[in-house]
Amino acid sequence: MEATNEAILGWTRVAVLLLGMGWAAWMDHKDRRVPNEHWVVWAKPAVFIWALDLMVQGADWTIYLTAAGVVAYASVAVFGRPTLRDARAGSWVDRAFLLWYLAAFVGVVAGALRYQATSPLDVVLGEGDTLGLLWWKTFGVFFIVFFIDAAWRLRLLHGGADAKALMWVTLVFPSWMSVPLPLAPSEAASVVSLPVSVALLIWGGLAFLAIPFIMLALNLRGGHIRSFADLKLAWHASVLPLDEVEQRHVWLLSDTMEMPDGRVQVVHHARAPRNTPSAEELSAQVRRLRDLGMDRAWVSFKMPLLVFLFPAVLPLVLLGDPTALMLAWLV
Repeated sequence: MEATNEAILGWTRVAVLLLGMGWAAWMDHKDRRVPNEHWVVWAKPAVFIWALDLMVQGADWTIYLTAAGVVAYASVAVFGRPTLRDARAGSWVDRAFLLWYLAAFVGVVAGALRYQATSPLDVVLGEGDTLGLLWWKTFGVFFIVFFIDAAWRLRLLHGGADAKALMWVTLVFPSWMSVPLPLAPSEAASVVSLPVSVALLIWGGLAFLAIPFIMLALNLRGGHIRSFADLKLAWHASVLPLDEVEQRHVWLLSDTMEMPDGRVQVVHHARAPRNTPSAEELSAQVRRLRDLGMDRAWVSFKMPLLVFLFPAVLPLVLLGDPTALMLAWLV
């Protein structure tokens, strides 16, 4: 492989993505929380490499400020939205962010005026002025971040860490031109691809398809499937000692129910509760099961999305967009 500027920047991006995503996935797995400081730290190499990439491509000041606008919009998910009231009250952070937004707005408007002869269709066809295409590609990253942010606000993405991770991936890989793709078939290059961060989300979603088979295998090996009724749970849940339930990130599926004849018996719910119970409610549920002589119960593990996004980095950077691969195979 030739050591071009694009290749060096591409594989550097891959290293940053693996390190930053791997660290975030570990924290999400252990604590179910990724602090904002993590994204602040790892945004620095992402923005620095993006700036180097723009410099290599000969970007002018309007393109740099447009890219700064994208970063500014993504930063709202971490720092919050600055307000004029706080700025007037003396908040230097709000003042700095508002100046940042103003500079970015000037860059976007100036870029739109300078490269108005280039249209989005030219970007799709790869024709037209080089800097005009670069400005449109940079401005297009804004819509990707907006889509991820909207999905988070509308609860289509439930975890704030998941949304911030996808925004961060967008900054690391603003376009497919920045992804190495050593194993991607040439046919897929001719197919219009989804944004890199959305493609990563799809690769991570494909990993979810393996969960039922893995859980069934683990439950068979552990001897947890003792009746046909257990199969309703065994494909997505497992059996855990009651002593561990309150220390693990799980939903307790077993509970007690009073029958019409007054008897109390154990029942197993196939679905996790819609609302996560409080610590007191969970303790009471565990006590009810112990009172009936239970020492183990069915639980569903809370699986954070980042744990699946991290291994999905490899097929992403090696093969590319899964939908493009599928369409290229069908065609």
